Amino acid sequence: MPGTLVMIDCQTGFLNPVWGERNNPHFERNAQRLLTHWRTQGWPVVHVRHASTEPNSPLRPDRPGFAFFEWATPLKGEPEVVKQVNSGFIGTDLEKVLRNLGGTDLTVAGLTTNHCVSTTVRMAGNLGFHVNLVGDACATFGRHHANGTFYDAHTMHDTALASLHGEFCNVATVDALMMA
Repeated sequence: MPGTLVMIDCQTGFLNPVWGERNNPHFERNAQRLLTHWRTQGWPVVHVRHASTEPNSPLRPDRPGFAFFEWATPLKGEPEVVKQVNSGFIGTDLEKVLRNLGGTDLTVAGLTTNHCVSTTVRMAGNLGFHVNLVGDACATFGRHHANGTFYDAHTMHDTALASLHGEFCNVATVDALMMA
């Protein structure tokens, strides 16, 4: 078994135009394929959801964007962990949940590559988990540097994956994981 699938922040609030243009137009299809595969195999799935405390965030618990994408809604028996910061491990019982499911192998997908996905993957690696990060089942948005330079979503996604691969995780694709 390739371990527990951790789905990070697959929430409708990321459809809000406030975030700007997103990379990976196939994110939903790829993440849904991955999730369906895990469920079909009967492997464990854990859902992480962001409950923003920022006043204008679409991801606040009192806003419609807090909801999971329909395809990503946890099924009965699939644990949900709610976080208020970038890492799924800070202020939550995620580590305990994962350890109780057994093994140290994780497969991670979700939003956004350079924020919550990256932070959670880094901490997972530091906590001794072996992580496969599914790059084509993740996505992000462009960002401005402090000096004003804008980095488009594709660049942000690719540099986040490059920063993680080989150090905190192995970056893989949905197809590669489904064939393994």
